Amino acid sequence: MKVVMLNKHGQLEDGSIPKPIPKDHEVLIQIKASGFNPIDYQMLENEHKRKLISSPILGRELAGIVVDKGAQVLDLQIGDEVFCASGSMGSNGTYAEFITVPEAIVAVKPKRISFEEAAAVPSAALTALQIFNRLQISPKDTMLITGATGGVGSFLVKILVAHKIKNIMATVGSEDSTKLLLNMGLKENQIVNYKLPNLRDNLLKANNNQPFDIAIDLVGNEIAEITAELLKINGTYVDVTFMNTTKSRETLFNKGSSILNISNYAHSMTKNYAYYKDNLQRIAEMIQDGTISPPSYKIVGKLSTETVLEAHRMLKYNQTNGNKLIMIHE
Repeated sequence: MKVVMLNKHGQLEDGSIPKPIPKDHEVLIQIKASGFNPIDYQMLENEHKRKLISSPILGRELAGIVVDKGAQVLDLQIGDEVFCASGSMGSNGTYAEFITVPEAIVAVKPKRISFEEAAAVPSAALTALQIFNRLQISPKDTMLITGATGGVGSFLVKILVAHKIKNIMATVGSEDSTKLLLNMGLKENQIVNYKLPNLRDNLLKANNNQPFDIAIDLVGNEIAEITAELLKINGTYVDVTFMNTTKSRETLFNKGSSILNISNYAHSMTKNYAYYKDNLQRIAEMIQDGTISPPSYKIVGKLSTETVLEAHRMLKYNQTNGNKLIMIHE
């Protein structure tokens, strides 16, 4: 089967490997579309994230069709349209034509959305739902979300709005991103452009000159430092990127902040497969009944090294314009 894989020099290139064969509890999925995530390129550049590479074929989420299954697979049938966050639990990554994964992490695709839309869901939606579940937010809590129109941010805002959480302040980098948040239900006074001068002061002023109870950092680096400064004493800092800085860590420690580390990978370490399937099914139900809408997406290209490199570049330089980047597999 055709794949995009890392060579011995750690560079991406087109390749070919045998199609995997499902084990007793696994399904073989023909991938129709796969999604790109920041971790895809960060694993090539960040020492901590590089440790998560479990296959020379990268890619961590997909939508496709079950084409074969193991003898002990009970719930899924050949021909089922499915989606999942494969993470490091598959036979290979999703930059490939086929993948085998445990049946226990796979959910049936919502009927009302396409393969492309479904491939844009798993990683971002699971992360957003984990943030929401673990925070146990009070309606009175004031909340700052940086990078709010990225994959995770968009899902999180939709989930918060669906649950009537209103004290949200979000950062964006363009007018298009502002429009996306307005369409999700936020108001203009809840949106601050991080590219304008004096971001810290602008955010503080927008929150009635009060520090935030909760800060959800989806950007990292310099933004992490500003986010930490804007958090109240003993507030909660949600770290999704593992890209904070020495300065931000010092600020958070000095403020006695609670730090909530968000990781879907944690559940694969203990083979807690129910986490993936149960939460994906919950998300699928929310999409199917219209509680939340699927993400906007952009098709970067077909399965190829050229497509992968372009998607990684767009992610690295924040050129997604609020769209989830998708690769189609034909």
